[in-house]
Amino acid sequence: MCRCFIETSQMNTLLGKDIFSAVLPLCKKNYTIISNVFPNPDQVMSKFVLNIFHLKLQKYIQTKLADKNDVEKYLRNLYDMYTSTQRVCDELVQAGLVSAEGNTTTGDLRRDALVNGAMAGANDGYASLEIRRLKASMSNALNTYYTEKQHVKKPIQGGGFQELRRELQARTNINIAQIENYGGETFLSEQLVQKMISDAKTSFTRCKTLCTSNELSGTTVALLEVVIQHLLIEHVDYALDLGLQSIPIADSKSPPPQIYFFDIVKQANKIVRMFEEHYQESVLTCITRPLATDGINSARQRRSSATKQNDCMQKKTAIMEQLENKLDVGLDRAISAIVSWVRMHLQNEQKKTDFKPEGDIDTLASAACLAVVNYLNNIMDKIHGGLEGDNLHAVTLDLAVRLHRIIYEHLQNYQFNSAGAMIAICDVKEYRSAVCGRGARAAPAPAHSLFDALHALCNLLLVKPENLHQVCEGETLAELDHSIL
Repeated sequence: MCRCFIETSQMNTLLGKDIFSAVLPLCKKNYTIISNVFPNPDQVMSKFVLNIFHLKLQKYIQTKLADKNDVEKYLRNLYDMYTSTQRVCDELVQAGLVSAEGNTTTGDLRRDALVNGAMAGANDGYASLEIRRLKASMSNALNTYYTEKQHVKKPIQGGGFQELRRELQARTNINIAQIENYGGETFLSEQLVQKMISDAKTSFTRCKTLCTSNELSGTTVALLEVVIQHLLIEHVDYALDLGLQSIPIADSKSPPPQIYFFDIVKQANKIVRMFEEHYQESVLTCITRPLATDGINSARQRRSSATKQNDCMQKKTAIMEQLENKLDVGLDRAISAIVSWVRMHLQNEQKKTDFKPEGDIDTLASAACLAVVNYLNNIMDKIHGGLEGDNLHAVTLDLAVRLHRIIYEHLQNYQFNSAGAMIAICDVKEYRSAVCGRGARAAPAPAHSLFDALHALCNLLLVKPENLHQVCEGETLAELDHSIL
């Protein structure tokens, strides 16, 4: 009688497009009848619900998931079927028709058993499909981006050969090979990265829901490896390699070097922050999904989760250190290019008569100085526009220290009369203004101290011999080595 009632009451039901929304009303309606007719209503109701999940829903889900040719569509449907089944179970638990934990004594149905029964192993093999899909999707996104840029990705030559070539070119001042700057193109795209992260987020969300406890940690690590490979290595790391190769080597015949690497640093830092946020929101929450709370298996799963979490952190740390090292190399190389051009320009353009003019002249900065300052002002705009925090502090200080050394050594090559000394003082003032800045764009304090001391040294050129000792004991010069004075 029980079986006959269940089959009859479920006949021609749950036939619409969204059969999941019809399950709860059907169960509530029939529970009232079952309670009035059967002496053991709870057991009958359990069989009623079981029949829905193991027959009606299972058949519906199998039909929906029959076509696996379109992996993207299949995984989307799989996730929808699984979450819809979970939602129906939660509704039945709320209505008191199903137990969350189940009870073998009374025959109460367990929520998870119902979900698994309806899915009937449909999510077996899910993990490998998800990993394959994410690889294909990210690879396609990258290929589309570079195709639109009309750029064919180049194999990056080993660092040793590249460094040797650059060193020879810098030392010999011979253009061994033309350095390609790609017109300032950074080959970094925040829009592309946002698309890739959104795609990855979908994968991690499905992974967290569809993987078994035994699969979850390993699948999370595998998906993270896909993201690191495509987003950070094939996109960011590749752009840094191109950027490193495009940093010019200053020579006496070239115009002031255009440094685009600061733009690359700016975009790379933004993308890294986007990845870090994604890592916190998607990767960590996935690998730390709540597991069973007791038993030998739960303890083993927690140990596995902790191990895989450590694996994720190590993989992230390794690629971050790799990117950071290349950023540091690029910034150092950029500073070297700037300083080298300043040195060569001053050597070639500064005239001896600049600092030993004849007759009455206007006391203005020299032409060689003004050309350098104009270039440095443009460079400082790029530095402050592209860098921030510790990078900005380190680069502005390093640049100031190196430029101070170049200018100090440069001025030692000249003789000065009184008018020329005034021009030298004007030059140093211009250099200090360009390099040290002021207000929000002020360089770190040591930079100001260096140029203040250089300015004070130039002032000595105007001091009468009998007053030199007294002036040298002043606050600015007192700490300088006596050999310099």
